[in-house]
Amino acid sequence: MEKNLEFPDLLRLIDERSTAFRAVVAAAPGLDAQVPTCPGWTLFDLVKHLGGGDRFWAAIVDAGSAEAPPAEAVAARAALEVPQEREALLAWLDASTQLLLDALRAAGPESGCWTWWPASQSPQTAGGTARHRVQETAVHTYDAQIAGGAPQALPVELALDGVEEFLFTVCATPSAWPHKPTAFDFHAAEGRSWRLTVDGDGARITRIPAPTAATGEDSDAAGASVHGTASELVLYLYDRIQAESLHVDGDAGLLDLLRAWEPEEK
Repeated sequence: MEKNLEFPDLLRLIDERSTAFRAVVAAAPGLDAQVPTCPGWTLFDLVKHLGGGDRFWAAIVDAGSAEAPPAEAVAARAALEVPQEREALLAWLDASTQLLLDALRAAGPESGCWTWWPASQSPQTAGGTARHRVQETAVHTYDAQIAGGAPQALPVELALDGVEEFLFTVCATPSAWPHKPTAFDFHAAEGRSWRLTVDGDGARITRIPAPTAATGEDSDAAGASVHGTASELVLYLYDRIQAESLHVDGDAGLLDLLRAWEPEEK
């Protein structure tokens, strides 16, 4: 069974994707470019959001285990002001990422901290935070690339971890599924698969063997099965591409129910 990315790999990927994000911003014709995947946002808004998020989570990790995010961090994010000029803005963004990386290194992966996913299958630790920030940074780098007209697939190692991270963090919940019990399978072309089971006990995720040409796939095992590259699966889960961009077996309407579901407790 494949292992999750190690903590140093997560820090490396945050740094790499942040560097890629800044390169896109540096090359863009202007900071007022619209971001189609973030309706109503400009590239400037996206930079402010990502850098502000890095600073916010750095403060959360620094604070350690807590019932809520630090009040000062919440206030600072609400009152966030950033440079308007591009070179200064990029320097601010780089400094924001370094604050996050420094906080994560100082804390270590097992250090507890507040997160918004207490009822999920992801830990409330600096390691869990790092794993999620990798995906936030990667998806927003894709957003910036879309704004510039040259989107690129997410790196494979990042995307493979990202499918599971999204399912563990965003989908897992003890809240009861309000429809007939079913399961959703997600199959990455790179050879990794996951099952999301939903019923009266909530939603939980397990890794499952990837289907092969020899064994095929049990069509009765899941209500809907989604096939694509790991990058496509992550972008679908983050609502950057639609299901029509992937191959879906079973009842595609179940995916609409899943996307519309808002569990009472996360």
